[in-house]
Amino acid sequence: MTTTVGIGRIPVRDVHPVVEHGRRPAKAVTGETFEVSASVFREGHDAVAANVVLKDPEGRPGPWTPMRELAPGSDRWGAEVTPGAPGNWTYRVEAWSDPVSTWRHHARIKIPAGIDAGLVLEEGAELYRRAAAGVPKSPGRSVLLAASEALLDDTLPVATRLAAALTPEVDAVLARHPLRELVTSSDPMPLLVERERALYGAWYEFFPRSEGTPEQPHGTFRTAARRLPAIAAMGFDVVYLPPVHPIGTTHRKGRNNTLSATPDDVGVPWAIGSPEGGHDTLHPALGTFDDFDHFVRTAAQHGLEVALDFALQCSPDHPWVHKHPDWFHHRPDGTIAHAENPPKKYQDIYPVAFDADLDGLVTETVRVLRLWMGHGVRIFRVDNPHTKPVVFWERVIGEINRADPDVIFLAEAFTRPAMMHTL
Repeated sequence: MTTTVGIGRIPVRDVHPVVEHGRRPAKAVTGETFEVSASVFREGHDAVAANVVLKDPEGRPGPWTPMRELAPGSDRWGAEVTPGAPGNWTYRVEAWSDPVSTWRHHARIKIPAGIDAGLVLEEGAELYRRAAAGVPKSPGRSVLLAASEALLDDTLPVATRLAAALTPEVDAVLARHPLRELVTSSDPMPLLVERERALYGAWYEFFPRSEGTPEQPHGTFRTAARRLPAIAAMGFDVVYLPPVHPIGTTHRKGRNNTLSATPDDVGVPWAIGSPEGGHDTLHPALGTFDDFDHFVRTAAQHGLEVALDFALQCSPDHPWVHKHPDWFHHRPDGTIAHAENPPKKYQDIYPVAFDADLDGLVTETVRVLRLWMGHGVRIFRVDNPHTKPVVFWERVIGEINRADPDVIFLAEAFTRPAMMHTL
């Protein structure tokens, strides 16, 4: 029987890795090996042992992994495990009383000393019979039953009878099929397994509009796609695109952040939105969605992924400003507050206010992200996430990753330690 109530019959304490006492998952990537450890002990001197059980995103437990004491006498046990696919996994530590190891320790002392030899050997034979019952029908069961019979064979010297129970063949069977008593499990711990690109990658920041020609100064996705083989040849994994959406004209910035843009100034890509559309629209000068899809396909052909900037802010011309005025901060004179980081001012950008309609913003954000996912984007570089509520990201990312655990969000944050750590 397995117990999980309270501290448990065999205490399992301080399981690691753990984040926020298990409220948030520990993280790994597919194929990454990491150590699970715990303090495992019991009263008295009887032996204990432990193992790790990984459950995949479908809830299927894998073969349990035996743990070892990390330092003699430390009561700290550990084992390395390797998840094999992305998704939301769990792991738990199982600990148990190990009567066979306890008996072996005592027998090695008592038998040479001639202390209760017959009784000790009978006790061992019974333990080996019980252990054999838990072994599938195979040579392994026969190995343990033969050891049990040898322990009871009083025609043999006691040292020979004991030696028959301590052979490498017996050890191998018991390692695979130990006799476990008083099995106690820790609480299951969450483990988020992401694909390898979530752990590391070489990013190339790429403005498609810079890939123009003398005949067509403003580059497009088609002209930019011609540069992708060279980017791949330099060893990059990811092509990161700053915002590719329509750019507002109201308070458009000129060169070097001047307030007076000339007709030739194309504006700041992060001033997202115009009457042509917002976060779900492409800048017309860059091309169509067919052109964007061609860019993504070409990148994939050269071993590159496309990461898209996701900046939750709007130009004064963004459709949200008119459709959802409650999504923005309004000053006493009725104007919408533009972004600023005194003494810097960003007159061409409106920050989003999240508390008036958090549900609506979550729904719209998930819709926009899924649109780009439908066009092959599986990595988002999130601009200034530390200026948005943490609960917003928890809901959005949770909603996306429940169905698409391979989608990666990279926090571009530069702020206080607590916020950085939480993001």
